[in-house]
This record gives sequence, structure tokens and C-alpha cells, in this order.
Amino acid sequence: MQRKFTGYLVILMVIGVYSCKNNTRNSSSHVMFKGVYSFGAGEQSFTECSSGREYWVADSCKQLELQYTQLKFEKPYEPVYIEVEGIKVRSGKDGLGSEYDSTLVVNKLIKITKEIPQDMCN
Repeated sequence: MQRKFTGYLVILMVIGVYSCKNNTRNSSSHVMFKGVYSFGAGEQSFTECSSGREYWVADSCKQLELQYTQLKFEKPYEPVYIEVEGIKVRSGKDGLGSEYDSTLVVNKLIKITKEIPQDMCN
């Protein structure tokens, strides 16, 4: 129980450090990511188009989750194409996202669409 709590605490600290409200950071340190995002109960995953790598997603601005739910899917976990700015951090050993090597901390949603470009993401 203590380890699980520690894992959640680490994830919350990472999100807090890179949250949208942090005006002291240099926005040039953030990278643009393009890929496929899936959201549902207990899952927030992203697959980068260029490399095929999968990441757990921490949505620090809450815009990604909000925009996803506003697409009104009949079932959860439907994939969408997104373009976001963010950073990659090492995932915690416990808790949500621990099965992924890295977590993508999203700081800015640029684009979200149901149409996944086949020329970029197979």
C-alpha cells in the first residue's frame, strides 16, 4: 500500500512540475508529438507515429481528456489522431502507467481528430 501511494505521489509531482500553470518554464523545451491517443477507464495511452513507441499519458492541462470526451464516442478506447506539445518522463514503478517505460506529459493540445492519417500512422 505504501509503495502504491508513493507511485501516485511521484506521478502527481511530475504533473505538478510540468503543469500548465507553470509560467516560469521555457516553452522551447517542449517537443511536438504526433500520434494516436486512446482514452478510457484506467487507460490513457499514446502511440507515436514516427517511432511506434507507446507512452502512458499525463494530461496536465486537462484539455486532451476534455476534447476526447466531447467527440462523443459510443464506446471507450476509440483511437484518435492528436498533435500535442509535451515532454517525456520516466514512468513510475507503481500505479497507473507503470507498465509503460515513459510517460508523455501533455502541456498543450494542438489538434485532435477522429481521422487518423494513414500516410503518417499505420
